[in-house]
Amino acid sequence: MIYSFCRGLLRLIYKFLFRLEAKGIEHVPKEGGVLLCSNHISLFDPPTIGILLQRKVHFMAKKELFDIIGFGWLIKQLGAFPVKRGGVSKESIKTSLTLLRTGNVMGIFPEGTRSKGEDGAAGKRGAATFALRSNAAVVPVAIIGNYKLFKKMKVVYGAPIDMTPFMDKDVPDAAEKATDLIMSRIAELRIKNNEL
Repeated sequence: MIYSFCRGLLRLIYKFLFRLEAKGIEHVPKEGGVLLCSNHISLFDPPTIGILLQRKVHFMAKKELFDIIGFGWLIKQLGAFPVKRGGVSKESIKTSLTLLRTGNVMGIFPEGTRSKGEDGAAGKRGAATFALRSNAAVVPVAIIGNYKLFKKMKVVYGAPIDMTPFMDKDVPDAAEKATDLIMSRIAELRIKNNEL
């Protein structure tokens, strides 16, 4: 209930302030575990990739945010769960895998940090590892724009990435190769949909 209300409110705010529009929503599976893998340019990104979808999207958030009275409770209601600064804890890994294995949607930024460059930062293995261990569908996402007031923003969802070539335990450096593929698909979406 709280999630639906906040999602609706944020849709209005983002559409008014950033003229946010989505493309490719049909690529996001309507059921089953889904890992949304997006480029990361701003603190505004988590709502951007989640509010225009009908499914609830879960995110990791810095543990310190949950210590802020009121705000911590709110982001928990919105599907966020804590991760310790300086690395992903066993608890947050377990939470992520449980969410995905039980058919939920999780958003993640494989770069691990915000990147303003056109090429983005190099991807880290976390997203690919979650995908390979949970068998969730991996949907690349591109956020296009710069969050300037009343300037158009766009979020583009690509077709799910086939991860089966990396599922075999005998594939050397499977997580690294899967990460490279995820990052290349995100980059392709950004290039193909760069015009606002």
